[in-house]
Amino acid sequence: STLTALRYPKLKTHSGTKKRWRALASGVFKRAHAGHSHLNVTKRPGRKNQLSLTAYSSPSQTAKLKKLMPYN
Repeated sequence: STLTALRYPKLKTHSGTKKRWRALASGVFKRAHAGHSHLNVTKRPGRKNQLSLTAYSSPSQTAKLKKLMPYN
C-alpha cells in the first residue's frame, strides 16, 4: 500500500503527435511534409520535390515534442 502511494500517474502520449512524428536515435524528430497527396498538377516540380523530402524538428520543437511524447 505504501508503494502504490509513491507512484506518480502515467503520462499520456499526445495521439496527434505520435501519428505525425517519429523519434530518431539522436533525439531529433522527423516528419513528412503536408500538401503532397492531391492537387499536384498546379504545383511546380521543384515544389513537389521539396514536399517529398523529410522535415526534421528544430531545437525548440524538439523540446516541445519530448513533452508530448514522453516515452520516445
